[in-house]
Parts: sequence; C-alpha cells; structure tokens
Amino acid sequence: MKIALIGAGGKMGVRLSLNLKGSEYDVAHVEVSEAGRARLKDAAGAECQPLEQALAGAGAVILAVPDTAIQAVAAGLIDQLDPGTVVVILDAAAPAAGHLPERSDVTYFVTHPCHPPIWNDETDLNAKRDYFGGVAARQAIVSALMQGPEEHYAVGEAIAKIIYQPILRSHRVTVEQMALLEPGLSETVCATLLVAMKTALDDVVRRGVDRTAARDFLVGHMNIIGAVVMEEIDGVFSDACNKAIANGTPRILRDDWLGVLEPEEIAESIRRIT
Repeated sequence: MKIALIGAGGKMGVRLSLNLKGSEYDVAHVEVSEAGRARLKDAAGAECQPLEQALAGAGAVILAVPDTAIQAVAAGLIDQLDPGTVVVILDAAAPAAGHLPERSDVTYFVTHPCHPPIWNDETDLNAKRDYFGGVAARQAIVSALMQGPEEHYAVGEAIAKIIYQPILRSHRVTVEQMALLEPGLSETVCATLLVAMKTALDDVVRRGVDRTAARDFLVGHMNIIGAVVMEEIDGVFSDACNKAIANGTPRILRDDWLGVLEPEEIAESIRRIT
C-alpha cells in the first residue's frame, strides 16, 4: 500500500518516517517547510513530494500535523483522495471537535500512543530511556474507526503498529472514549496533578530541604505508592499513609473535581486545544 505522510518533517512526522522506513509500505513524504524537509532528509534520508503527487494512488494518508492545523490540512486534500482511502489522524481532539470534512466514501481512523509504562520489563538501557515510545521501548496504543467499513480497522491498526512500534498491546476504543483518555485522563488530570507535585517539591526546597534529597524522596515514593494504587503489586498502605490521604484529599481536591471528565468539559477542553 502507498501511504502519503503529511507533515513528514515535523517532530512527530520524522518519528513516523523512521518507523515506516523499511516497512512494507511505499511512503510518499510531504512537508511544506524548508527546515522540515532538511530535518527529514538528515534523519531519515527521505525526499519530499508535492502534495498532489503524494496523494495520487495512496491507499492511506497520515496527518502528522498539529491539532490546530488538522481542519485546514484535511479540507485542502480531501477532494484529491480516491474513494476508500484510509485517513489516519494521530489524536482525537480534531475528530471529536468535528474538524474533519464530510466525505462518506473515505475512512477516518484515529490512533494514539499510550507511551511506555512506568512499570515494564525493559532491560536494554535505550528502551529504559525511551520515555516517549516509538523507538526502543514497547508501548500500548489506542485506536478508533471513526467512519468507514469494518475491514478498514485492521488496515489502520496495521499502520498504527508500524508507526508506534514496538507494540506492547493494541486497544480498540471509540473517538469519544479516546477524548476521555486525552485530554481528559492524561492531560487534564494526570499532567495537572504531576505539575502540582512538582510545585510542592519546589516549596519543600524553599523551606530548606536539599533539592536532590527532596526529589529522590518524591520520585521513589511515586514509584512504590503508584505501584500500590495502580495494583501493579499486591500491597496496602500503612495506617499513617491512609490518614494522610484522608487529611490531604479535601485540602488538595475539590469535591466536584471529577466533573472535568463530563462530556461538556471534555468538549470545552478540546475546543480550546483546537
């Protein structure tokens, strides 16, 4: 199958280009910026093509462009696609916001990496240091068939397993569920709480604790406490820890904090993102 990779010279596009290199796919690279074309050439040894040439005969098109550009980029190429083309989008934000143009005879397939898990069986140092994924560490992925024939799910998933390789697990979800996962669970909740933890770390240092000691203490406890909370191990908290959680919860979390996962709040978050 021929794949047209749009945005091939961007940070994500280069990652995808490297993983598609040597695969069974015939990849046509498209990049509008001179800096991006140079980056792609240097990293993957790939040359770019004009958009019209790249789209001709393509069975799949990957939109490796920012969320804010998806609407304009998709609108600019949709009329050039053959019926049955699988359009692969790398994030749920633009699809959930309704930014994909209406065309019933093409497939929209949305896929996103979970990134390598904190607790894993990686033994190679490069894999242990591959925090983003798609290089050496195994990661899970989530994918959704937004529209198109059922058989196209396997087509999209096969592409996703190449661009995000090596793969730990592959999960099928809906676009709405993917939006709950991101921005909801991963960014609105997880990123916010982690930023709060870093802010607390900085305040502990301000109060006189050595920064390295404070950081070692925090990240070590993140590891063991996280393993217990996420049921990675069969463990329980001490009475002291349970009392600290009971004391801390009303001080740190609002009673209605889970409202950030309600559909209207997810939609508003996506609107701001896109």
